[in-house]
This record gives sequence, C-alpha cells and structure tokens, in this order.
Amino acid sequence: MKNPLTPVLTRFAPHAYTLLRVVAGLLFLCHGIQKLTGALGGHAVAIDSQLGIGAVIELATGALIALGLGTRLAALLASGQMAVAYLQFHWKFALDARFFPVVNQGELAVLYCFLFLVIACSGPGPASADEVLARRGRA
Repeated sequence: MKNPLTPVLTRFAPHAYTLLRVVAGLLFLCHGIQKLTGALGGHAVAIDSQLGIGAVIELATGALIALGLGTRLAALLASGQMAVAYLQFHWKFALDARFFPVVNQGELAVLYCFLFLVIACSGPGPASADEVLARRGRA
C-alpha cells in the first residue's frame, strides 16, 4: 500500500532541506556569537584560546552554511569541529559510561557533527548563494 503523503512530502523536500541548512547555520552562528561576545546568554571567551578559535569557526561556518556559500567546505569544517568538541570536551576519552552523549551532555555536538556531515555531502541545495553563482557561471 502506497503512502499518500509521499508525493506531497517529496515535492517539498528541497524546501525542507534548505530550511534545515539555513536554521542549522544560524543556530551555529549564534553559538559563535555567544562565545565571542557573551551575548545571547553566553560567556565571552578569550579569542586566542581554543574556545575562542572554535567560536570564530562557529561564527564563520554558521554564516556560510546559512547563506549556502562555500557550503560543502564550511559544513565539513563545522562537522570536524563538532567531532573534536565531542571527543575533547564531552567524552574526554573516558572508558566508562561518559562515552554516551546523553550522559556527558554531548548530544548537540554529535547532532551538529552528523548534520553538517550530511550537508557537506549533499551540498547547498537549490536556494543558496552557491547555486546562484553556479547559474551565473552557466549563463
């Protein structure tokens, strides 16, 4: 038996993917703003620290991902940063139950890591600066 929602949902898949990319990028950008300025309920960190460098990466890659500009590279960098964040700051390489994200509060890092990996592999989608630039290059 066919699911009657499949054609409708399939039709909106590119739009949903674009929304996912934009929202994920903006949320990631907000994490960078928190760390760099202390705004949005965050605490400012020294820009020359590991957390400060991470904040700059979050700000820059979040903006690029949201815009869909240099999306694959920005998403791959963001994914790698989140993998490091999980391993170093959440799991801490402990050989016990702290490996599990629900125990070490690393769910967001793991989710961002794999979300950005999917975006890196899938590309920017139809509503993106990368697509606009590609269209101009073909014209």
